[in-house]
Amino acid sequence: MKKIAVLISGSGSNLEAIVKSCNSNLINGEVVSVISNNPDAYGLIRAKNFKVNTKIINHNEFASRNEFEKVLGEYLDQLNVDLIVLAGFMRILGKKIINKFSSKMINLHPSLLPLYPGLNTHEKALLNNDKEHGISIHFVSTELDAGPIIAQGIINIDNAEKIETLIDRIHKIEHKLLPKIISEICKDNIYIEQNIVKFKNINLKGKNIYIKNYEV
Repeated sequence: MKKIAVLISGSGSNLEAIVKSCNSNLINGEVVSVISNNPDAYGLIRAKNFKVNTKIINHNEFASRNEFEKVLGEYLDQLNVDLIVLAGFMRILGKKIINKFSSKMINLHPSLLPLYPGLNTHEKALLNNDKEHGISIHFVSTELDAGPIIAQGIINIDNAEKIETLIDRIHKIEHKLLPKIISEICKDNIYIEQNIVKFKNINLKGKNIYIKNYEV
C-alpha cells in the first residue's frame, strides 16, 4: 500500500475524493498526512472528519520561501511518502524542493495545459469563447504548470455558460479523474523516467497522455 501526502490551501474537495477512494480500496494507498500552508483551510476539517493526520506549515510564519520549503521538505522526508499530490495548493514551490521530490509529486491544474497556466483559468476560457475546457494532471517541474502531463479531462463549454456552472462541472471531473490517476500511479502503471511520463497496462488509444471526455 502506497503512502500519500496531500498538500492543500483551501476547501479540500479533491482531498475528500482521494480519501474516499482510498477507503473504498479504489486506490491501493493511504493518505498519511494532509499538509496545509493555510491554517484556515476547510480541507483540514475534512481531513479530521476522516481521521486523517493533518499538518499546518503556515508560510506566513517564515521569513523567506527557502525557510518555509526547508521545513516542508523535512516533514515530507519524515513521512517517507510514495506520492505527493498538490490538490489546490496555492504556493509556488522553488527549484530545490521540486528537484528533490519531482519524480513523485503531481499537481492538479484547472485548464487544458499548456493553455492558461496560473490563475483565473475558468474566466479565461469563457472570455476567449473556448469550446472546450478541462483539467490537467502533471508531474511538477520548476516551471509553473509546465511539468510533463499525465492526463487531461475534457468537457464542452455550453453556449452562454455561467462561470458558476462551469466551475461546478470542472470540480466534478476533478473528483473523477484525479483519484483514477492516483490509483494507476499506486499500481506503478504510471511513472516518470528521464522527464517522460511512462504508462503500462493502460490503453492510451494512440495518444501520448491519458485523455478522457466527460459529459457532466
